[in-house]
Amino acid sequence: MAPGPAGGTVGEGAAAVFSDHAPSLASDAASAAGPAVLPRARTGPPAPASRRTKRWGKIAQRTVPHDLEPDVLRRELVELGDAFRAYQQRPEPDLVLLAHLHERKARAFALWADVSGDGSLRHEAKRAEKAAQTTRDMHANRGGQVADDTASGNEPVVERLLTRQQAVHARTVLDYAAAHTPRPEAEVRLAVLMLTLRAARAGTGNITGQDLTGWLQDDAERVLQQLVADGWLRLPGTVAEVMASRSEDPTAITVPTLLPERPRPFGFGKTTRARISGWAQKVVGDRKLRKKKLGATARLLALYTAAHTRTDGRLGHPEDGGLDLDQVAAFCVLPPDQVAEHAGLLVAADWLTEADTAQGRLRGQLTERVLPLSGLL
Repeated sequence: MAPGPAGGTVGEGAAAVFSDHAPSLASDAASAAGPAVLPRARTGPPAPASRRTKRWGKIAQRTVPHDLEPDVLRRELVELGDAFRAYQQRPEPDLVLLAHLHERKARAFALWADVSGDGSLRHEAKRAEKAAQTTRDMHANRGGQVADDTASGNEPVVERLLTRQQAVHARTVLDYAAAHTPRPEAEVRLAVLMLTLRAARAGTGNITGQDLTGWLQDDAERVLQQLVADGWLRLPGTVAEVMASRSEDPTAITVPTLLPERPRPFGFGKTTRARISGWAQKVVGDRKLRKKKLGATARLLALYTAAHTRTDGRLGHPEDGGLDLDQVAAFCVLPPDQVAEHAGLLVAADWLTEADTAQGRLRGQLTERVLPLSGLL
């Protein structure tokens, strides 16, 4: 029998205890602080003796009083403190677990505030609620689903390469490249985009000849020469030397408009820059796009569609009914009436499941294999 809040006992089966399962009504809490929603009782094996006899603990830099009533609340707070400390020792984060711990903390601290009258505990409970929501959002950004959905097992988890905020930054870079390409050619725009991502933070970056040929095939040397002639790009040597450089000895390039003394067009850090650059590299270097030998225009279209998709892979916001055809065409440097042809190439390359350009909109959906590259509008 466990001591009740008023010094009596709570009969077996009548009292619920906190746990990490769904909430239920706790008679202990009800007698001490009115009705409260608490998790249901554990059904597993009994806790070890050391856990049953542990009378106090610490959580959120607060000491849990050894005589705190109801006893179910004291035990939950002690367990939660231990659970948070154990989480901090994990080698890898588990955002679903962390969100659940914050939810438990919010419920426990709210009840602690009720029974003690301490307003600071109520404030801590609200902070825990916000932390739980923030953690769920982080999980959704990484996986395209909320934590509750992944826990249900109804949908497969999609591991996104970009978070939602990183996808916003990626679209900013795409817009910047469209506005700052010195020549109206798809090949030049693709090179400007990829080189901008290499030099986005400090105006400098490293490239190899293999990078350039991977992006532009036989046009690489010509495009690089044009960018140097236009003053958009600076090289430490000749174009031929850049084309001959390899990964063990890359060439350091400079993009003057991105140097630190110039106004900064981007506000992201080095981790986000690397993540977006890796994302663009995966799109442009997609094996099926390469196998189909698709050119710069189709690869620009692949980048644009990937950056402007929802979590299910559909193009554009739901209320927009797809992507504006004129905007797509302008980014890809081709007439609007040719978008359908290049979208068809992406369908053939298993990039899009379908494509439709009726009524001035490009509608379609990314295939499942490239869904991890979607931009999470």
